[in-house]
Amino acid sequence: MGRTVKERAESSVTPEVDCNFFSGDTWQQETVAIPGELPLSIFVNEQEVATILCTPAKLTQLVLGFLYLEGIITDRQEVASLRVCEGEPIADVRLLRKEYSAPSRRTITSGCGSGVSFDTRSSPVISDLVVTSSEILALMRQLYQQQDLFQEVGGIHSSALADREKILASAEDIGRHNTLDKIMGECLLKGLPTQDKILLTTGRISSEMVLKAARMQVPIVVSRGTPTERAVTLGEEMGITVVGYARGNRLSVFSGKERLLINNSQSL
Repeated sequence: MGRTVKERAESSVTPEVDCNFFSGDTWQQETVAIPGELPLSIFVNEQEVATILCTPAKLTQLVLGFLYLEGIITDRQEVASLRVCEGEPIADVRLLRKEYSAPSRRTITSGCGSGVSFDTRSSPVISDLVVTSSEILALMRQLYQQQDLFQEVGGIHSSALADREKILASAEDIGRHNTLDKIMGECLLKGLPTQDKILLTTGRISSEMVLKAARMQVPIVVSRGTPTERAVTLGEEMGITVVGYARGNRLSVFSGKERLLINNSQSL
């Protein structure tokens, strides 16, 4: 007996589903791969914290990064155990401290695959990092080359953490904010520092993206799309350079232009 659409969708990052395809003046049936979507409920010390709609890949990284970027933990060592049960699907997290209480105030985020944020503020970003426009555009080209899921099925956001020369960690997900959580989780697992690095993303830069960047102490956030008005304001307040429309041979700087060099010695 074949699996149902629901069973196929829950078992794969890119499940196959049947559809009716119209072209010219004819209809035909075909099977296509589409992005998988998983509602992952996170429990911390047996308290439900959030349910995140996400792509079912790098789930341990997603949960660990979410806990850090939302201020629930400040170090990986605070986690006694983390178990992801995809079949249910639940992430069961136990902290070393027993007195944890789930925050009561939550903000619904604006991305595809909506999640929650506790709007945890961080210290302003202090960094001497400067880059050239050609370095940023070269890094964006690297990001496009690593969009494996997007190339396969579309409908996926990609983000990456980079230095001035190369991508250090990357993630794909239906939610823009989820990609940053996955990157942060990977960095925690690998012991990779995020300070003085560059965040690249294919989606728009929203306020929650800038807040997560501040939590990571990342001084430059770059997107091929647009930042929101609140993202630009937060960038100015938090000392973060916000760059949008980075594609081809062009980009636009919305805040922190002093970190962008016209050449190797002169800033904007």
